[in-house]
Amino acid sequence: MDDQTLLRYSRHLLLPEIGIEGQQRIGQARVLLVGAGGLGCPAAIYLAAAGIGTLVLMDDDVVELSNLQRQILHATRCIGQAKVDSAAAALHALNPLARVQTRAQRATAQNLPHLLQNVDLALDCTDNRATRYALNRAARMARIPLVSGGASSFSGQLAVFDFREPNSPCYACLFPEDIGADEACATTGVFAPLAGVVGALQAGEALKLLCGMGEGMGGQLLTIDARTMHFQRMAFGRDPSCRVCGAGPAAA
Repeated sequence: MDDQTLLRYSRHLLLPEIGIEGQQRIGQARVLLVGAGGLGCPAAIYLAAAGIGTLVLMDDDVVELSNLQRQILHATRCIGQAKVDSAAAALHALNPLARVQTRAQRATAQNLPHLLQNVDLALDCTDNRATRYALNRAARMARIPLVSGGASSFSGQLAVFDFREPNSPCYACLFPEDIGADEACATTGVFAPLAGVVGALQAGEALKLLCGMGEGMGGQLLTIDARTMHFQRMAFGRDPSCRVCGAGPAAA
């Protein structure tokens, strides 16, 4: 690291849990972030600011006026632009040392396995169940950690699935594929700062996993009620009947 790089990341370097070695791991890491919206924007900001080596942004959406209440990488002038392009420009202005690659396409069961072949970790910052389940399956097949977040109305959630561990539960163990339906924020609304809180927490868990430090969130669900600022953690395990990782008929 040159003097400018040392100065930029000096507050991380001062932390014994990170230091030079941890910062180098961050700088060498390649991360896929799916969803450049309410969760993806703050998550991407903190990952880029922290010096992530390569951040691959994936989203097929464009910036709309209604996004600007919470999607803090995008500006009014960006309305109509692809979200990944708007986000990449803002991240480059923040930290030119962080490499940002864009994929202006929807994440699917077909393209995710290829994209995850060369990444160290994935973040689920999406807003629909179909993409979440596809990313869950692909990350499990690739044996990489998946950091998942969600925010709707005043309720947030965070979970980590470390598929490097053979007995790790998956997203479908926690939320079975045949239960529930999407709750779009266009219908339910979303409290803007809550998206920032969850996205920042996702970035924190990702950095901890990449550095190999701290107590991980694997096998635990963190829920947040932004109306009362009540945080709750609960442990969960692998579901033997899970269709993805258990003994269910569709397990793979």
